[in-house]
Amino acid sequence: MVRRERWVLLVTLALLQVFAVAAGVHVITKIAGTPSAPIASPKPTPTPIITAGAVLAAVGDAPLPAKGTLTARLTRALGDSALGRSSGGVVLDAETGAALFDGRAEVALTPASTTKIVTAVAVLASVGPDATFATKVVTGAAKNSIVLVGGGDPTLAGPKESRDLYPRPASLATLASRTAKALKAAKITTVTLGYDDSLFEGPVTPPGWKPTYVPEGSASPVTALAIDEGRVAPGQSARVPDPPRAAAAAFASLLMKNGIKVDKNIKPVTAGQTAKELARVESAPVYALVERMLTMSDNDLAEALARQVAIKEGLPHTFPGQAAAVHRVLGRLGLDKDITITDGSGLSIKNRITPTALARLLAASVLPANRDLHSLVTGLPIAGFTGTLHNRYDDSGSRPGRGLVRAKTGTLNGVNTLAGVAYTADGRLLAFAFMADDVPDPTAAVAALDRLATIVSQS
Repeated sequence: MVRRERWVLLVTLALLQVFAVAAGVHVITKIAGTPSAPIASPKPTPTPIITAGAVLAAVGDAPLPAKGTLTARLTRALGDSALGRSSGGVVLDAETGAALFDGRAEVALTPASTTKIVTAVAVLASVGPDATFATKVVTGAAKNSIVLVGGGDPTLAGPKESRDLYPRPASLATLASRTAKALKAAKITTVTLGYDDSLFEGPVTPPGWKPTYVPEGSASPVTALAIDEGRVAPGQSARVPDPPRAAAAAFASLLMKNGIKVDKNIKPVTAGQTAKELARVESAPVYALVERMLTMSDNDLAEALARQVAIKEGLPHTFPGQAAAVHRVLGRLGLDKDITITDGSGLSIKNRITPTALARLLAASVLPANRDLHSLVTGLPIAGFTGTLHNRYDDSGSRPGRGLVRAKTGTLNGVNTLAGVAYTADGRLLAFAFMADDVPDPTAAVAALDRLATIVSQS
């Protein structure tokens, strides 16, 4: 698969800024989904093509904002009592990496879902933006036995798949149809079914996850085989207790609809190394999965992508292995300083990252030399328009930032964070991160963070 150019971020920001300034018209696009129960966003309207060189030239030629004025405004805003007693922030020039504002930027704080920025960089740099993940059916050890093998794609759609999801997921129904066709070609109409989810190893939840996360629907157990991200049904937050078994049961039902009789004794097995492949389906490419993960703050997808980094790096396919793999990849990029993680989604309360570390990841992702990282920024929600920012930036202090700020949100009990990019009024691209992990009122904290990002976009 040939990957399309990932400069849509820069084009979108430029066009939205011109649109907002010249027309003053705001269009709200509401996309379904919540931080605890994310779903895929509708397929976006294509963006007009503008060459990357022209956009970058404008960014590079634009003047930096007045540092003293920016510092004074952000210092006042960061001192808002809504952000509690533990907060920090930074603004970097995306082109040079120079710090334009430093407000306790070297203090490591709980990042919440801005951890997904770390995961995005690692999977794009290691696994690659064009990689896909296959769910397969192979022959089993016994005669007329088959094995459903998970490839670590939590977006695999079950029997009740929606037709309007973006990116388009692989389909269990398609896999069943292809499998039935292959079996019938071999004159087989009755099989014994096993399922193999051994690609992911170790505990299915990481250190730092609260025991309520799975029951409340914030995430599923992290397994290599699942349909609909382990949900009871698409669009619902409730999760099944055993995603691999649920996926296998659904697959058996689909096989029977395709004329293949399946023995009722469905159990976990390990596929043989030399087993013959009967059928497969492939996920959307990594760049599209990263965009979905960031736009909708998809916890299940984040954990799966982080685990794929461990697999690619040849480290244990466990939570400690994925954390080590992510750090290894960031180390190769020179971006590993001041980052401590135990998961890929940011649900862990043990994660610690400095504002500077987050902003450096964002700044690196827009550099022409880092083409593989560009979908990190194209996946960031747009203020007042998409994803987890679709219903924000609606008060007097943040409204001017609508359409101009693109940022990843983060929310846990007592924690609110925001990290992203924005053009200045003169067209200079800046990266920022604002974090607070001791907030008394999350609604007020969110509004304060949005005002901070708006100041960056108006500098």
